[in-house]
Amino acid sequence: MAEKLTEIFGVDVFNEATMTERLPKKVYAALKKTIKNGEELDPAVADVVANAMKDWAIERGATHYTHWFQPMTGITAEKHDSFISPTSDGKIILEFSGKELIKGEPDASSFPSGGLRATFEARGYTAWDCTSPAFLREDASGVTLCIPTAFCSYTGEALDKKTPLLRSMEAVSDQAVRLLKLFGHDEVKSVSCSVGPEQEYFIVDKAKYLKRPDLIFSGRTLFGAQPPKGQEMEDHYFGSLKERIAAFMKEVNEECWKLGILAKTQHNEVAPAQHELAPIYSTANIATDHNQLVMETMKKVANRHGLVCLLHEKPFAGVNGSGKHDNWSIVTDTGKNLLDPGKTPHENIQFLLFLSAIIKAVDDNADLLRLSASNVGNDHRLGANEAPPAIISIFLGEQLEDVVKQLVETGDAKTSKQGGKLNTGVHTLPELKKDATDRNRTSPFAFTGNKFEFRMVGSSMSIAGPNTTLNAIVADVLGKFADELAEAADFDIAVHDLIKKTLTEHQRIIFNGNGYSDEWVAEAERRGLPNLKSFVEAIPAMTTEKAIKVFGKYKILSEVELHSRAEIEFEAYSKTINIEAKTMIEMANKLFLPAAIKYATGLAGSINSIKAAVPDADVSVQESLLKETSTLLASAKAALGKLQEVVTEAADKEGQEQAVYFKNVVFPAMSTLRTPIDELELIVDKELWPVPTYGDLLFEV
Repeated sequence: MAEKLTEIFGVDVFNEATMTERLPKKVYAALKKTIKNGEELDPAVADVVANAMKDWAIERGATHYTHWFQPMTGITAEKHDSFISPTSDGKIILEFSGKELIKGEPDASSFPSGGLRATFEARGYTAWDCTSPAFLREDASGVTLCIPTAFCSYTGEALDKKTPLLRSMEAVSDQAVRLLKLFGHDEVKSVSCSVGPEQEYFIVDKAKYLKRPDLIFSGRTLFGAQPPKGQEMEDHYFGSLKERIAAFMKEVNEECWKLGILAKTQHNEVAPAQHELAPIYSTANIATDHNQLVMETMKKVANRHGLVCLLHEKPFAGVNGSGKHDNWSIVTDTGKNLLDPGKTPHENIQFLLFLSAIIKAVDDNADLLRLSASNVGNDHRLGANEAPPAIISIFLGEQLEDVVKQLVETGDAKTSKQGGKLNTGVHTLPELKKDATDRNRTSPFAFTGNKFEFRMVGSSMSIAGPNTTLNAIVADVLGKFADELAEAADFDIAVHDLIKKTLTEHQRIIFNGNGYSDEWVAEAERRGLPNLKSFVEAIPAMTTEKAIKVFGKYKILSEVELHSRAEIEFEAYSKTINIEAKTMIEMANKLFLPAAIKYATGLAGSINSIKAAVPDADVSVQESLLKETSTLLASAKAALGKLQEVVTEAADKEGQEQAVYFKNVVFPAMSTLRTPIDELELIVDKELWPVPTYGDLLFEV
């Protein structure tokens, strides 16, 4: 199997090995300069690359190509064009030019733009991202050559997730290199953001899924009583894989490996029917592309197995939802991880400077970081004692927290705590080296050895947004540090003083305790840390004067682009809740109320029949059930009427006002309707209940 794996890995990717084989040496060298150093691409080079890419794709069965891009919907988009061109003799030839490779022109009018484009202004451009390799994808339409691209408007604004990410990566690289040169590292030419997103997801049976309109339309169950068993036995986490799940995972791995995706780890997660896939690290833009492909692949493969992959952050109430832990670090082109503390971090001044820069960046911009991990689905998780709290804090661990404490209190760090060895008490087991620091599952932003793990990101989200924000805020601080240190008379003293000053001013963001506790909420408030409890409350952070300066300084996002994205976020929230509310109304009207009425009618008939046959028979059980059912039916009907009323009222509002109304008025009305329906589920005959229950969905795969 190992030999087979090495043979299939990257087989569908126009990677370096393929380029080396198919491109002339000079062309390959020129392309590598563009990829590595950001130099402009010669059109003549693009023509040669395009022709080689076309020949490779056609040999693999491709008939079409597409510029594969990531609009602000959060998912991917594509328009397919065939390679065919007509000839004068009525036949065709297969062509693909450098111009076609570099630029595409999809219709931009129907993608979210937040006012950047009027509906009648349709022109938009896709631009080849040569730093992310092209790949082949096979489905029912055949084999398609997919070219990763950025997407911008006719007037130049970014209409996608990738363009700001690429800009932010350049900003971090430029400012990190400036600092490293002050340390004497003239050999470093660039710094890349290294990212590894862990993807959580649920798998349910497709036949059962198709009987749940709420799952179909909203991706989550809008109704559902708790089953007798949930996750309380903790027997699913890391448990043995069921046969159908194992077969699904096997095919997902193979599909990912063919695409050059470094799928590494797979296991059962905490909740029943929940699982996780984790990759090896890649540069931020490739990791983003790969994560989008992972999500698409999981959905496609699940369908082949009679399953459905749910990526919603909270598909089921009462059990853990799904996140996407975004592991982030920065690495030089010489292979040095700038977040590696080494064995004695108290002596690693360069590491401490970069660490203090990140601490300052997170503290100064906690609201932006919280927003970057927010969407409608994640509101069900953040701060709900299952995911990191909505309050941003940094976990450093005992070792680094002690180093920081020494620096703040004495101005000098003289020691670093060491891990030692772990004694298991069993002589036949090997002696284990123990890390100097434990891990903290409740921290939203945790240092985990040589990287930070941003644990708040929602499972359905593109990681482009969180990494763009993280890169932007870190680049902003690195630039300020470089400016200050470049003017210093004595660099060593200036670095030492800057580290101490920064850690002293921003130590409030460091917290190693239980982020789920009520005590931490009170402590965070005392420290002055922001507690943005919802997505809607977080969105305005994007358009503050501070945010405009941070994103605008290195041209990552302009003020116009920021305002457009805020508008898109408010609109996305409103549209999502509106769809959910209308789905609830339809399900209540067409499924649940009729089922409950049918059950009540059966009870009434049973009472009448028994009394007619045996007048003195005890029918108190039936009468009690009938009264309870009728009471719940009345509550459900009243709640349904109220929900219909507030959904109608919401339609007359716009923008932020509408989103706030959906959050404060419509969403509570949805909860009010759910309560009596879920109680009815516990009473009504299973044969009469119109949809699969939580027990059916979570435990029958």
